[in-house]
Amino acid sequence: MKNKRLNEEQSMKDLMELFKSKHRLHSGLNQVDVEKAWMTQLGPAIKNYTNNIKFKNQVLTVYLSSSTLREELGYGKEKIIKTLNKSLGKELITKLILR
Repeated sequence: MKNKRLNEEQSMKDLMELFKSKHRLHSGLNQVDVEKAWMTQLGPAIKNYTNNIKFKNQVLTVYLSSSTLREELGYGKEKIIKTLNKSLGKELITKLILR
């Protein structure tokens, strides 16, 4: 009886977590959440200079078209990581690489 129903009620949040883990969707959804957080938290000026964003193994790699902006953001990496993690509601990002 593989498809037996559970006798107890479950919250929608628990069911979504079960679905995400069963179908291995966590990494893809985390990528989308991190990209959205970068675009909203750093504002439209930085959004215009952002070419690509990659998130893998808790490392966020951001490709910027301005070397000056890359240098300026490099001074505040820890603050950016803290702001993005706070926006995400969990500690997803441990390292930020600006290229």
